[in-house]
Amino acid sequence: MKVTFLGTGTSHGIPMLGCGCKVCTSPDPRNRRMRPSVLLQHDKQIIIDTCPDFRTQLIRHPIKRLDAVLFTHWHADHILGLDDLRPFNYWQSGAIPIYGNAQTLERIRKVFAYIFDPIPYEGAPNVRTQLIEGPFDVDGLAVEPLQVFHGKSEILGFKIGDFAYITDASFIPETTLAQVRNIGCLVLNALRYQPHPTHFNLEQSIQHIEKIQPGRAFLTHIAHQLDHQEVENTLPAHVRIAYDGLALEL
Repeated sequence: MKVTFLGTGTSHGIPMLGCGCKVCTSPDPRNRRMRPSVLLQHDKQIIIDTCPDFRTQLIRHPIKRLDAVLFTHWHADHILGLDDLRPFNYWQSGAIPIYGNAQTLERIRKVFAYIFDPIPYEGAPNVRTQLIEGPFDVDGLAVEPLQVFHGKSEILGFKIGDFAYITDASFIPETTLAQVRNIGCLVLNALRYQPHPTHFNLEQSIQHIEKIQPGRAFLTHIAHQLDHQEVENTLPAHVRIAYDGLALEL
């Protein structure tokens, strides 16, 4: 399976509008981060989260077909690119399945009401909602949902084979830690140095990586307080910071 990081930034993206800090003005291209999303390719092509930068991301990393979208949760930086599924409806037949927990699908129906009206808006994306209630498969690719918490909100990560993707977490239950312990490749959010009420900071993320003991780990959902190279210089050898465009062969 190939994993491509389409976006690795927090909800503001980097550079953050109006900011002149050293990261937002950095010449290092790894410090330029779109909102979080990944592309999974293994016979099928699957997106995790359609962020507001979704169109730009797939111009940079073009694909001809999209087989499914998995949603971690319903916040704006994870769903607002949904309308840009429309071109794939032109090139392929049938509705595109979108997967999420009950709260996420409910919010998507509200935000994109024109898609789900009894008489949908002409030209709206053709999607088919799929409720995640346990392990499921996408055309034969087994997906295991991971329960994590984003502040008080229960959201999802995903485990696919020896790969796990967790973003926006501030608490991971012991049952979920057991699901991913000793996994080959882990992606985990690490917002900034300072504590945050709804996201792991860098220290907390590293602590959880030590608990999970993955073969290798990549940090994502990065804010403009973290400079790519400065942080990488402090990390254990098996932990790296992901950046937009990074591709992993698993």
